[in-house]
Amino acid sequence: QVQLVESGGGLVQAGGSLRLSCAASGSFFGIGAMGWYRQAPGKQRELVASITPGGSANYANSVQGRFTISRDNAKNTVYLQMNSLKPEDTAVYYCNADLRLSLYGAYVGYWGQGTQVTVSS
Repeated sequence: QVQLVESGGGLVQAGGSLRLSCAASGSFFGIGAMGWYRQAPGKQRELVASITPGGSANYANSVQGRFTISRDNAKNTVYLQMNSLKPEDTAVYYCNADLRLSLYGAYVGYWGQGTQVTVSS
């Protein structure tokens, strides 16, 4: 059974920092792109940042320069360092990873359960 387990959310004041972690566990043959999405109340889920297995990162304009995505391939883990947090960053943050479940199979997207990030003004 494959799982993505997130941790690191919480309540922080504006200007503060948080670090999210997401670890993939279970039986799989490889991990492709990994990323973080977020969904605020009444809004659609949006991409925050993504990273390829080689470490190339992509960011939403709203977080560029404040957030940093990274990954540890040996630990099957992706991180999101969030600095200079703003109230508008408040949302449930979801981890996403493309996993290959068989040796020659296609990559399939998996989601974590979500972790709440609340930024107070």
